[in-house]
Amino acid sequence: MAAHIGRRLRKGAATTAVAAAAVAALSASQAPGATVDDQGRQNTGDATSAPDTAADDSATGNSPYYTDLPPLNSPAPSPSAGSGEAGDRSAAEAGIPATVLDAYKKAEAALREKKAGCNLPWQLLAAIGKVESGQARGGRVTADGTTVTPILGPQLDGNGFALIRDTDNGAYDGNRMYDQAVGPMQFIPSTWSWAGRDGNGDGRKDPNNIYDAALAAGHYLCRFDWDLSEPGDLRKAILSYNNSTEYLNTVLSWLEYYRKGTHEIPDGTGALPEDRSDARPGVTPSAPGTTPPARPGTRPGKPSGSRPSPRPSAPGTGSPSAPPTTPPPSTPPTPTDTVHHLEDAGTGTLTAMAGHTFAERISTRAETEAGKAVAKVRIRFTIVGDTDTTFAGGESVATVTTDASGIAVAPALQAGEKTGAFAVQAVVAGRSVKGVPYKVTVTQRVADALTRVGEKELTCVAGGEFAEPVEVKATYGGEAAGKVAVTAKLVTSADDPAENDKGPYFKDADGKAIRTLTGLRTGPDGQLTLPKLYADGTAGTFLLRLTTAGGATLEVELTVEPAATPSPDPDPSADPDPSTDPSTEPSETPAA
Repeated sequence: MAAHIGRRLRKGAATTAVAAAAVAALSASQAPGATVDDQGRQNTGDATSAPDTAADDSATGNSPYYTDLPPLNSPAPSPSAGSGEAGDRSAAEAGIPATVLDAYKKAEAALREKKAGCNLPWQLLAAIGKVESGQARGGRVTADGTTVTPILGPQLDGNGFALIRDTDNGAYDGNRMYDQAVGPMQFIPSTWSWAGRDGNGDGRKDPNNIYDAALAAGHYLCRFDWDLSEPGDLRKAILSYNNSTEYLNTVLSWLEYYRKGTHEIPDGTGALPEDRSDARPGVTPSAPGTTPPARPGTRPGKPSGSRPSPRPSAPGTGSPSAPPTTPPPSTPPTPTDTVHHLEDAGTGTLTAMAGHTFAERISTRAETEAGKAVAKVRIRFTIVGDTDTTFAGGESVATVTTDASGIAVAPALQAGEKTGAFAVQAVVAGRSVKGVPYKVTVTQRVADALTRVGEKELTCVAGGEFAEPVEVKATYGGEAAGKVAVTAKLVTSADDPAENDKGPYFKDADGKAIRTLTGLRTGPDGQLTLPKLYADGTAGTFLLRLTTAGGATLEVELTVEPAATPSPDPDPSADPDPSTDPSTEPSETPAA
């Protein structure tokens, strides 16, 4: 027992020293312009410029987290790391369970491919995973990365935590009254519903799977086109995950610690953190997935402190009257609670060409039952349907807070390549108020002009092939029209669009002559080079007609010259050269 107490005292002293050192180091190296308030908390200089992170829109719902700071010693395991309890703990702190580490690195690789500009380091995922769940409770996961038992935060019932009523009917957290943060990266169900990813390729999006959760966390941190190699963007991303300056500093501490080096340890052997942000006076401590224990000095069901004195007896009675019962204080309604319905706020036609940004943006107004505007309400816009259209930043979900007039304007939509109609649904975040659907249409890419590149005449000899290729450029509104469909057809004449049955031709994959090509598309610069042209034995002038989606047309003239006439063979009936005609030679006179 004495040894245990001594270890706890040493740990407490070390943690205090680490905290002071970490805050000082972070103030100098991680947070330029940071200040410290009168309570000793660090204020990041540009924290106010972070996105509005209401509890029901942060990844975790601003749930409790572990506040243990990394040890002062180097994270790299030393030769003596395996000797003694202190060495074992240091090695465990620096180590990351094998499956968990693999999940972080795979997520980094996936984000490097999908969102290279985000520059997400796997060490950031490791830092968040350490703070949120102690690396999935020390790596207690199965071979596919699923936690052995679910990891649940406390219910977000407004009692010391955020108030987030159930949004998933208990599907993820088993709670049909309030939401709880779920899994090793502690996503609340309302966030997981749109941010969830399948990181291990099993066809499921499971918040309790470290591969799925790590990939989802990476996409969440990169959703606003932030560059996490920039300190300002890094801080904004972390604060959007859990909006707390202490959380920011703790994550940054572990980020720097893991950047200095780490090593792989067997699953299930990681060190479990002990200190949580809710284990403080006035806040009910709650470990993930457990019932909050009673505060020291109390018994379950009994209030702490001295027992109240009996109330004086009422006149004329011989016994004290029962103390009056005071109804529990009611939680005042939030702006979100007062929303009765949503209305379209004058959104125009939502149509754009594939690959282009929509000129019109979706506007939604939150109103009370009496039709009054409700400000400071989170409106979630979700793209629904078979489409690759996204909001700015490449995400299919965007959340915006209503302004003083109760209106939330969604980010601009960026049309993908899939054409057709789909919908964007606007709902109140954290409420089951009926949403407003918006019809959106993506049309095919078109061009309004088509010109030939180059002016050299296109000629060849009958039976030969054209040396110069046909090159054209499509434009729309004077700008290059990339990825526009083009049809090339050799027509009979300018007045007869029927396909010509003689003259120049293309070749198909089998080398057979064809005179109409479909499925051609211009490049990103709007240019297109047609396949090689050949000529049959027919000489003359021919027309190649090119048309694009949108109606742009271009006719290119092709000339086929007659084949060269070979020299005729000598006529045997013609008079021979007298000098060589044997009949003109004198005959020999026989000798006498």
